Amino acid sequence: MTVTEKHLQDISEIRSIMERSSSFLTLSGLSGVFAGIFALFGAAFAYWAIYIKYFEIGKVGLINNLKPIIELEILLFADAIIVLAFALSIGFVFTWRNTKQKGLKMWDNNSKRLLINLWIPLVTGGIFGLLLIWHGYIEILAAETLIFYGLSLLNASKYTIHNIRYLGIAEIILGLITGLFANYSLLFWAIGFGVLHIIYGAIIYFKYENRKS
Repeated sequence: MTVTEKHLQDISEIRSIMERSSSFLTLSGLSGVFAGIFALFGAAFAYWAIYIKYFEIGKVGLINNLKPIIELEILLFADAIIVLAFALSIGFVFTWRNTKQKGLKMWDNNSKRLLINLWIPLVTGGIFGLLLIWHGYIEILAAETLIFYGLSLLNASKYTIHNIRYLGIAEIILGLITGLFANYSLLFWAIGFGVLHIIYGAIIYFKYENRKS
């Protein structure tokens, strides 16, 4: 390796470190906390829809009437979309606020790679989840979403705070456990997307964002 090539390699490594630092400083733990809170509200609504509304309509001849089932699926789908929309919105707001405070760019090469690596498994999991619904395997849907979400975090962890990989691993393990205990899917889903997010977000906030300069 020539001296020029070594200098170019050093510059490339320095640039990579700087990009990692920017992502590290802009990612907000509070967005994780709020995402977890939204997920718990969504889980509470799903519990009401499944175990109260669904139970009541089941007593009036559900087997011979598919309309209530379709209505329930639409209700749960809308619930998931609303929770996701709120979580993404609050994440964007806190990230934008941090970038402004630190004088950094929100959209750079590192953030592009982060989104690509995050969304490929996430979109794949979403499509696969729709296929599960289409074929009637709703009982393993919670496990599937937890596993693919964990894979998404694991895949994107090299472009953001390294500790997020541990959250991804925890989501994957929880998803596999959920597959074994499908009757408690909603509870495990609430733990994965709600409780774990709140705990992880709080750790990130108090460890990195709430420190005195």
